[in-house]
Amino acid sequence: MKTPRSTYRLQIARDFPLDAAAEVVGYIRDLGADWVYLSPLLTAEPGSNHGYDVVDHSAVDPERGGADGLRRFAEAAREAGLGILVDVVPNHVGVATPERNPWWWDLLTHGRESRYAEAFDVDWDAGDGRIRLPVLGEDDPELRIEDGALCYFEHRFPIAPGTADDGADAATVHARQNYELVPWQRENAELNYRRFFAVSTLAGIRVEEPWVFDESHAEILRWVREGIADGLRIDHPDGLADPGGYLERLAEATDGRYVLVEKILEPGEQLPTHWATAGTTGYDALGDVDRVLVDPAGRAVLDALEAELAGGEADWERMVHDGKRGIADGILESEVRRLVRLLPEVPDAQDALAELLACFPVYRSYLPAGREHLEEAAAKARAARPDLAETIDRLLPLLGDQGHPAAIRFQQTSGAVMAKGVEDTAFYRYGRLVSLNEVGGDPSEFAVTPEEFHRRQQTRQAMTPVSMTTLSTHDTKRGEDTRARIDAFSEVPERWREALTTLRSRAPLGDGPLEALLWSTLIGAWPLSRERAHAYAEKAAREAGTGTTWTAPDEEYERRLHMLVDAAFDDAEASAVVEEFTATVRAAGWSNGLSAKLLQLTMPGVPDVYQGSELWNRSLVDPDNRLPVDYEERRAALARVDGGELPPVDESGVAKLLVTARALRARRDRSELFTRYAPLPVVGEAAAHLIAYDRGGAVTLATRLPIGLERRGGWGDTQVLLPPGAYVDAITGTAIRGGTLRVTDVLTRYPVALLLKEES
Repeated sequence: MKTPRSTYRLQIARDFPLDAAAEVVGYIRDLGADWVYLSPLLTAEPGSNHGYDVVDHSAVDPERGGADGLRRFAEAAREAGLGILVDVVPNHVGVATPERNPWWWDLLTHGRESRYAEAFDVDWDAGDGRIRLPVLGEDDPELRIEDGALCYFEHRFPIAPGTADDGADAATVHARQNYELVPWQRENAELNYRRFFAVSTLAGIRVEEPWVFDESHAEILRWVREGIADGLRIDHPDGLADPGGYLERLAEATDGRYVLVEKILEPGEQLPTHWATAGTTGYDALGDVDRVLVDPAGRAVLDALEAELAGGEADWERMVHDGKRGIADGILESEVRRLVRLLPEVPDAQDALAELLACFPVYRSYLPAGREHLEEAAAKARAARPDLAETIDRLLPLLGDQGHPAAIRFQQTSGAVMAKGVEDTAFYRYGRLVSLNEVGGDPSEFAVTPEEFHRRQQTRQAMTPVSMTTLSTHDTKRGEDTRARIDAFSEVPERWREALTTLRSRAPLGDGPLEALLWSTLIGAWPLSRERAHAYAEKAAREAGTGTTWTAPDEEYERRLHMLVDAAFDDAEASAVVEEFTATVRAAGWSNGLSAKLLQLTMPGVPDVYQGSELWNRSLVDPDNRLPVDYEERRAALARVDGGELPPVDESGVAKLLVTARALRARRDRSELFTRYAPLPVVGEAAAHLIAYDRGGAVTLATRLPIGLERRGGWGDTQVLLPPGAYVDAITGTAIRGGTLRVTDVLTRYPVALLLKEES
């Protein structure tokens, strides 16, 4: 199997099509990346900036460059010596514009008789033979028939053959269709087709059906067959009925090509070893890197601050449960109701099913593997709700039976409840140290020691050595350098408490944890535009759902929310505090950012660099993390460092580009130095501030807790014990002898070093 040594992610869209991507492959090669990693390419909804809403599996999206654009891109990549990894979406399709999606249009036209009825996951009986479409804004809509379609404002829907021939009015014709247009307020409880999470414009498909797999993957497999794609990244496998079976089928169809899965692992959870995959897309690695840069000594103060803001002890486990239960009873109630319909032998099961989903400890099980997670959820649910114990006991054998339709559906649902209840709810309600509120992470795990970090990397090297590692993606809640700066709050918790107290007094919102989240995020990304700040605050508040929501915005709450954001720019005292505290953590954020990048690029796995993040990435949640990248700026910076410039560590971020390029090139050109993982002994008064490991001839040295290091006066007598030999620091070009090395002699210009053993 051909595997990448590193990847560089590009977001392909109408504003950055494949021909534009072809123009940067030379830069990506020069930076040192081995493969280019592309976002989804199949035809998506018009104007989609992400591509996860595929409407036609048979063609490359014309807006993204079409088949000719992909051919030209592949030729450019091959000429540059780059492999190609492509993101694919097997779980769902876009249905926002029905006529754009031929499968969906046919389903709406012919209903159960459609050839594609088997492709979609529709509970026809629940809708009295019709599929419910939540598009109406009122109960008595003004429908019209126009150009052979049933229309509601800009929405167009098909008319089944023979159902409008008698000249009946639009309302009558609507009543004869295989679909029912319903008010959008009914989607939470009454929808009867499976969606991606709670997005009604993304309808789930059943790739477990052989012909659905074949037709939805024909174009993708052509790319593999013709040498356009060297590997595939699988989006959201947890939504599939049988992820393991899907991956096995894909491996057969691709002759065992390199495949990654977007799988979120909870702390201590292992990727299923029976899956035909090289590993995950790297969120687990992201969590390790962030936490080794957090000061555990700051926890007590930050815990007390969060309790004060919340008006009582902030119980993260309870927050997770309540967030998930709210989702199961709210925007995903229709999925719970479908489970109830699949379990007629268990009366009044909805409450117990929702509680089991709220108590499920991981995203999902893969029966027969993972049954212990169901048992754990049942034990927690019984303890929390003794009144449901009898019902839970009746449900357990059915939900543990891998062949039972309810068991299959429960597994598909639990991941959606986890994602929406935790990542998109609880993460926005917990303000303790928001750099930890990240996809794939558990904020209750505050920090890890270097020893624990080493243990985890040794496990990664042993089990998934070619799994991806990442620090930023199109889905991260905050960019890697936003988090790196916020990590430094843990070193100055009392100063953060003082700053936050002043900031809250200048623009009170009446929601302490959200105020902490907003102010810390703004400082983490500072300076940023007012427009970006307002967009982030509104999304964060509505996701949290504590004072306003997407479906029922609270005008007064949101007025105060936007006043808070404006205060950062317009209120003299608030603005001064933002600037002062940013100055307090700025240099530490730079140090953390360089350390995080070098750790991620040199730890076991295949490192990915998200587009543009070779300079500081202080992005926020999507769509902010999909903004255009200035490649001319990056080309010019790379040319300067290749010309011998050793840039200062400053706001330009060029020092980060230097570290990125040197590490990527080492991974590509000296891969024989990255074959194992061995922690190196560090001794002396500041030993706790250094992470040191040997990958088999490539030695990484990275500073942690830089504010504390400065307080103690620097490295002092701290030493790291290197294996014997001659080394060169790939970042500065400095020659180093093996043996006992004084850290202060090597970490002089930068807080990191990458020592490469010289070839004999």
